[in-house]
Amino acid sequence: MGRKNKHYTQEFKRDALVMSSRSDISDAQLERDLGITSGLPSKWRKRYRIEENSGELKHSQECEAEAEIRRLKRELAIAQKNVTS
Repeated sequence: MGRKNKHYTQEFKRDALVMSSRSDISDAQLERDLGITSGLPSKWRKRYRIEENSGELKHSQECEAEAEIRRLKRELAIAQKNVTS
């Protein structure tokens, strides 16, 4: 029997990131308090940032750059395929 992945709302992730930014709460404590999988606060910090003006959760610059690299690699592969055809 497989394990189901939980899906967390953007609001939940944003609130967790705000709590994890407080120096008095460790990731381990946050994971226990919120009932989330070990390592999620760290992954979310890497993937997301909180927009200062609106407070919205946005993809981090690193995540956006990785997506752009994937897109460019796909375009290059298509272009190379078209040249060799």
